[in-house]
Order: sequence, then C-alpha cells, then structure tokens
Amino acid sequence: MFKTLRFRILFYLLVASLSGIFLTSLSILWGFEEHFSAYLRENREKNISLIEEFTIQEYEGNGSLIGDRLNGLMHEQAMTENLFYQIYDAEGQLVADTTVMLGMMANMGMQSGSRLDKDYQSSVYDLKSEHKTIGSMKVFYPNSLLDEDFSFLKQIKQNIYIAIIVTVILSFLFSMLFSKRLSAGFNRLSKAVHELREHKWYTRVQVEDLTEELKPIGSSFNDLALSLSKEETLRKQFTADLAHELRTPLATLRSQIEAYQDGIWEPTPKRLQQSHDELMRLVRLVNELEKLLAAENPQIKLQKMDIEAGKMITHIENQFGPSFREKGVHLNISRSTTEHWFHADRDRVIQILTNIVNNALQYTPSGKNVEISIAESENLIGFSVKDEGIGIREEDVPYLYERFYRGEKSRDRKTGGIGIGLSIVKALVDAHKGEVKIESKLKIGTTVTVLFPKT
Repeated sequence: MFKTLRFRILFYLLVASLSGIFLTSLSILWGFEEHFSAYLRENREKNISLIEEFTIQEYEGNGSLIGDRLNGLMHEQAMTENLFYQIYDAEGQLVADTTVMLGMMANMGMQSGSRLDKDYQSSVYDLKSEHKTIGSMKVFYPNSLLDEDFSFLKQIKQNIYIAIIVTVILSFLFSMLFSKRLSAGFNRLSKAVHELREHKWYTRVQVEDLTEELKPIGSSFNDLALSLSKEETLRKQFTADLAHELRTPLATLRSQIEAYQDGIWEPTPKRLQQSHDELMRLVRLVNELEKLLAAENPQIKLQKMDIEAGKMITHIENQFGPSFREKGVHLNISRSTTEHWFHADRDRVIQILTNIVNNALQYTPSGKNVEISIAESENLIGFSVKDEGIGIREEDVPYLYERFYRGEKSRDRKTGGIGIGLSIVKALVDAHKGEVKIESKLKIGTTVTVLFPKT
C-alpha cells in the first residue's frame, strides 16, 4: 500500500497542505497577537499623553496640577483602561493617586484580585511647562492582558484553532479525493496492460476519460493493442495458410507415391513429371519463405550505390519483354529525357521490380497494357507500375502485404504465386527507408509505386 502511486500522491498533498496550514496559522497567530499588543500599547500611550496634557493645562490655567476635570478623566481611565496614576508636584509631594481604586474595583468584582506590585508595571513621566519642571507623573498599567482584552484575544485564538482543524480535515478529504482522481488514469492503464498480458487483445482504454498528460499514453496503448490484435489474427491466418499451402502438394505426392507402391500406377515419365511438379511447388514455397525471412531480417545488409532510374527500367524491359510478347500483353515504357538518380541496393531493387512486374503480367489479360514509368516526390524517386488487370477490391488493399493473402479468388496458386511476393517487396522497401503504395480498382487495374531516397 505504501508504495502505491495513490498513497504517494496522498502523502505529498498532505505534506504540502499541512505545511501551508501550519506556516499560515503560525504567522496569523503571532501576527495578530503582536498587532493587538501594539494596538493596546499605542492606545495606552495616547491616554497617558492625554492625562499629561490635561495636567499641564490645569497648572497653566489655575496654578494647580489637579482639577475636577482631570480627576474625572483619571477615574474614567482607571475604570475602563486599567491605567492608574500618581501625580507629584515639583517638591515631590503626592497630589493625586488613583491606585487606591484598584482595591475598590476588586471589592466590586471588577478586578480579579490584581496586585499593584505584582501584576502591574510602571513608567515615570516629567511634567514640564515652558521648559520648567512642574512635577512628575507615575503611570501603572498591567503586565499582561486583563479581562475584556484577554477574553477578546482568547476568542480570536479559539476561532483560528477551529479554522485550522476544519482546514486540516478538508485538506485530508480533498487530498484523498484528488489522489484517487489523479491515480485513476494510471489504474485504468495498469488494468488494461494486465488484461493485454492475459491475451485479451480487444482491451482498450477510454482516452477521453484520461488527463491531458495521460492521453498520449492511452492512445499509444490502444494503438499497441490494435497492432497486437492484428498481429495475432495474422499469425493465426499465416499458420492456417501455410498449412494449406503445404497440405495440397504433400497430399498429392503422398497419393502418387502410394499408388506407385501399391502397383496402381506405373512410374511413367508423365506421372513422374507430375510428382516432380508437386515437389517443385514445395521447393518454391520454401525458397520464397527464405527470401521473405531474409528481407525482414533487421540486420539485412544492403550494398547501396547510385542507380540511374532509366537504366533500371531498360533492364526490366529486357528481362520481361519476351514474357509480355508471349502472353500478348503490351509493355509500355514511359522514358524521361533527364537522368534520375537514387541510392539503393541494385540487386534488391531488381528483386522488388521483378515481383511487381511479374504480378502485373500474371493478372493482366491478353491485349491489355502494363506501363512502367519513373515516379518522384520531394526527397524520393522510384518507379510506378500500372496495369489494366483484374484489379483488387478496396477493402483488400491494406492486407496485400500480408503473407499468403489473396484478395480475389482468381489470384490463386494456379497462377504460380504463393502470396508472399508483396510481403517481400514491403520488407525490402522498408529496409531502404523508402515507400510503397498500392492503388487499385476492381476490374480496372492496379498501380504499384515504389520510392527510394534520392542520391
């Protein structure tokens, strides 16, 4: 559990959330208490300055430090602000003292047994008028918060603590929710991979339900699953086709040999030739499979050289010209007035064109045409072979490169092919980093284009 992605996401979210809550709460508590103390201190200084100002005004107006208005103001501050004063004249004689009110307030229940010498601290201020000292004032104020101020600060802290607890609970709940949502996509992908490993080839991931970061992975997984599904289907089809290709000549050979053994057939030259023909079909099948395996070998070594496309077409024309004339199919060569060079293995290119042109010859009826021309794109150059043969159904075109695949019933072993020629073509063109393209319409014809990198 502790190694799962969801737990790690949950852990990191909680660490980040709780760290933020702790730092924020600490700063709020410390900052509020500090500002509240500063506010009380500033308010106390204003009140002291007010008493000091009134005392000087009383002296300048009446020649006495104490008056009724000043006594009333000091009593008010004693009752509301917990500020107590002792005022001395220039000779040091005590002329006013509100500290006696502390005991009276305690008796009245307005103070909780506070003592002046223990719970209060004092400051002394000189009273001056026109640069002349007229007396002094000793002010007593609490060491700590009392009564309403303390209750107010306590209530604020309680509210902050409640907010912290609620925030921590919400952080935990949302972290659980977010960790589940963030890991849901990975869990779906993990489940899909497990199902694919169990050979459930039709497993797919709903890409639209994934996050933007996981969508490319989900799409890649679906492509992989589709590819594996197709490969599995083709593997089974290949096994069935190979067994079918082997079964017919082997069954024929077996029946013929048993007929010789049982004395039913005489080993005449004609019958021996029939047996030899079936044997050669097996030999051709094995040879073609060997060529396909060699072409699909990822370590295939190509002897590349610069090849002129026009000369290659002339070579193919010389090679296939007699066969086309014998069948009555017209071979048209579209020549170019300029030279076109590309970089490839000459023997492999001849092998590719031989397969393509041979297919065009086999599936084009007498009296029709086959055209060979030079094809070119931005960085590639090659050949286009267009025939007026039986054509291929559109739905069969994507599967033409598969082993033993024949889209039309007419494209069977009677034509001499075994259905892997285009597989060899595709493998060799891919080895050259080139392109092969097939366009076909049923009963109209087929065009095969192969392109190789330019020189």
